[in-house]
Amino acid sequence: MKKFLTLTTGGTIASKESKQGLLPALGGDELLSYIPDIAGLCTVDTMEICNIDSTNMNYGYWSKLVRCIQENYDRYDGFLIAHGTDTLAYTAAAMSYMIQNSRKPVILTGAQKPISFESTDAMMNLRDSFHYMLQDDTNGVQVVFGQRAIAGTRAKKMNTLSYQAFSSINFPDLAVIRNSQVIRYITAPRAGEAEFDLNLNSKVFLLKLTPCSSPELIEEIYRLYDVIIIEGFGVGGIPDQLLDTFCKCQNSYQPQEKVLVITTQVMSEGSHISVYEVGKRLEGKIRYLEAKDMNLEAVVTKSMWIMGKKLSTWEEIEALFYRTINYDILAGPVVLPT
Repeated sequence: MKKFLTLTTGGTIASKESKQGLLPALGGDELLSYIPDIAGLCTVDTMEICNIDSTNMNYGYWSKLVRCIQENYDRYDGFLIAHGTDTLAYTAAAMSYMIQNSRKPVILTGAQKPISFESTDAMMNLRDSFHYMLQDDTNGVQVVFGQRAIAGTRAKKMNTLSYQAFSSINFPDLAVIRNSQVIRYITAPRAGEAEFDLNLNSKVFLLKLTPCSSPELIEEIYRLYDVIIIEGFGVGGIPDQLLDTFCKCQNSYQPQEKVLVITTQVMSEGSHISVYEVGKRLEGKIRYLEAKDMNLEAVVTKSMWIMGKKLSTWEEIEALFYRTINYDILAGPVVLPT
């Protein structure tokens, strides 16, 4: 019988009603008491990492999760993280970079309604997670939610209330779970020796452009942060009133000191910066990385992971950013329709 470790962090799944609204209150054993049938399929231990609303999730808690999994890796056949939905996609992406080549599953799940509610998706998501982990060919960091298994770098919360909260962006679901049966679409390659990395640089700033964005704060952003991610328009365009300031700031530092990443505000199909003149004019003026089809959550956490390595050259940073990790970026050029 397989043995799993469930790590709890709070979130809606573990919440109870209070005068102040929903508050995380339940521990791992209490969560499992709602699905007693799982005890006949596997052995499950529990450990509380924190008990927070996932709005308060941060790098410190990610480190605790990874350290716990690393310390217990040889003792269990897989790990389930019960997590609040609001930042679950960020944690799944971060885990994808902090835990690589795992031959064992590291699954994140949660719920849109507390498990103590009469109407809830919590029990379904927990059961589906365990049934999915029981499959011998399940490995690596994934999200199981709403009867779907999604690569850890591709999950995005799409709905604030509906049970189908998460979608896989720019990449297919890895599997679906129906009535405890797993229908697998993509089988991840068998991994070798698991690699754990606790070194992230959290000095990453996300700037969402609007038609009236001003260059006034750009110099201060560069002073305070090591990675600046720009959510540009359409395929990744940056307006004229900002371009000169970005070029001036970026060229004031060594390429490996400050990294500019350009992505798009459009959720699907990714950035294609050189399609239009407003993007093509960047060539030769400034060094930047293009997010292409990557999820924003993956762009943010991958940037933290890369800069945590303190690489000495731009070429090393660039090569690592474009290396495919847990399906985070599609290899090869994307052909636009004519």
